Amino acid sequence: MSKSRGKSKKAGESRFVLGRARFAMISAVEGISLTPAMTGRAAAFDRSALTAAERRRAIVSVHRKK
Repeated sequence: MSKSRGKSKKAGESRFVLGRARFAMISAVEGISLTPAMTGRAAAFDRSALTAAERRRAIVSVHRKK
């Protein structure tokens, strides 16, 4: 018997990651665009090398009702 290596993929499952520029193009087709504040926030996240969880917390804190 052979041992299984790594995780097996389910039928029809694939992973594909969109970059920020490509996502912006797709969103533009749908009429969605980032505000200047959102763009600046994303750039600040990149400069400070935040983790995904830290980015989510920062975004939620901006949009949370006070």
